[in-house]
This record gives sequence, C-alpha cells and structure tokens, in this order.
Amino acid sequence: MAAAGSKSVLFVCLGNICRSPIAEAVFRKMATDAGVVDKWVIDSGATSDWNIGSSPDGRGLACLRKHDIETSHRAQQVTKEDFINFEFILCMDESNLSDLNRKAKSVKNSRAKIELLGSYDPQKQLIIKDPYYGSDEDFEKVYEQCVRCCKAFLEKNS
Repeated sequence: MAAAGSKSVLFVCLGNICRSPIAEAVFRKMATDAGVVDKWVIDSGATSDWNIGSSPDGRGLACLRKHDIETSHRAQQVTKEDFINFEFILCMDESNLSDLNRKAKSVKNSRAKIELLGSYDPQKQLIIKDPYYGSDEDFEKVYEQCVRCCKAFLEKNS
C-alpha cells in the first residue's frame, strides 16, 4: 500500500514482459533524476498470467541498457488489491483498458484511475503497440513512446 502523502502508479500490458516493464523502468529513472522517486510507489503488471515470474524480454532489457536504464522486475499479474492500492493504472492498448475496467468493476473499493499511458503522449500516439513479435526497432519505438508519455505524466502529477 502506498504510504501517506505518496503517489502511486502501476503500468500494465498483456504479459508484463515488454511494454509495462519498459514504462516502469523509464518512469522510475525519470522520478529518480527529478529527485521525487521517494514520493512514488512504482510497479508494473500484466492482465494475463502467462509470464508470471519471468524476466522482461531480452530485447526490451537490451533497449533499456542502451539508454543506461536497468530493471530487475519479474512479471506479475494485476490483483484486485492493485485497484485499491494504486492511484493510477496506466495501460498500453484498448484491450488492456477493457480488461482492467472489467476487473475494476468487481472490486468494491476501487480507487485507481485507469487510463491509456498514450493519453499523455504529446505526439498523440494513443496506443503503445506490443513489440513482442517485432524487431529491436519496435522495442525502441515503445521506449520512445514511454519516455514521452512518462515525462508528461510526471510533469502533470508532480
């Protein structure tokens, strides 16, 4: 549970091995660089249970390392408690949004604001496409979208 006076964000995608761990790592680095990481609870999760316990995709890790960002995240599935404990749940595409909104309806005291991370993109690219079946360039595009969106989200919520 987030400490009193802190803010919290959960980044979500389908499997929690590509997009959401990249977003989590990017946001954590931005919050650290801005000197506000101690004011945030930052995590990521999956709508599915396919990859629980797995490390992020190697191509995503390589992309993050290229930008001097490290992560030790392990894939986990979104829980009912997440809808109570997190202030923001930011997801990557319409399918994630639909799944999360459906799950939130079954949580009595859900307080999370569920949004597309892309809604913060100054370039108006609403959907962050899954790069799993793509190339290294697709992971780089996800990284760039996450940088733009996380920067705008942090600025709006600081």
